[in-house]
Amino acid sequence: MIEAVGLSKYYGQFVAIEDVSFSVPGGQVAAFLGPNGAGKSTTMKLLTGYLAPSDGRARIGGHDVADERLEASRMIGYMPEGGPLYYEMTPQGLLNYTGAARGLSKEELAERTEFVVAKCSLSSVFGKAIGKLSRGYKQRVGMAQALLHDPDVLILDEPTSGLDPNQVAQVRELIQGLSENKTILLSTHILREVQAVCDRVILINSGRIVFDGPVDDLGDGADQIETEFRNLTTSDD
Repeated sequence: MIEAVGLSKYYGQFVAIEDVSFSVPGGQVAAFLGPNGAGKSTTMKLLTGYLAPSDGRARIGGHDVADERLEASRMIGYMPEGGPLYYEMTPQGLLNYTGAARGLSKEELAERTEFVVAKCSLSSVFGKAIGKLSRGYKQRVGMAQALLHDPDVLILDEPTSGLDPNQVAQVRELIQGLSENKTILLSTHILREVQAVCDRVILINSGRIVFDGPVDDLGDGADQIETEFRNLTTSDD
């Protein structure tokens, strides 16, 4: 469902990522881990078409992201790091705008808005400017926007960043519920969440994949996963 084939991104002499390849089948929740600056966000932007690759291909549901952008984008719900950018809008305005851009009918938009507002607990801030919301609420608005058109694929960049423990638990439950019929790739720094909701870990360091396998292969608990994470991402130099 999600496929990266030899993806590379260069900025002059700087290598953001190089020869990144993996595939995530339908119904799987995969964690995309790595230290800051490892290439996680760059890879996600390439998979969603927000960046063009220097080399390689990205496919969503068999659609090439570069050559079949519209077909691929219909299948993707993308939550970038930091959430939505239109801070002058309200959540209501943003969802209406997104729904119109996605081609949802009035009936579909009303139904999907009701669903995502309930799932993301946004009713109390629905009419407030996004720029005045807490970081946690901004994250929830970003999640609602990603879910609005009921996509088959979710690509979530740090979906629990800035959330309190109760909100993190809500997002965990939401992801677990969505995983029954969606393919999910998410990045996070909270390793306990990886163990709780993910089937698989893809680990990137210095722009290259250094591990790809079941969560259990990294250890039995969050502490062991953290130790192995450090081992795989710490240079001996």
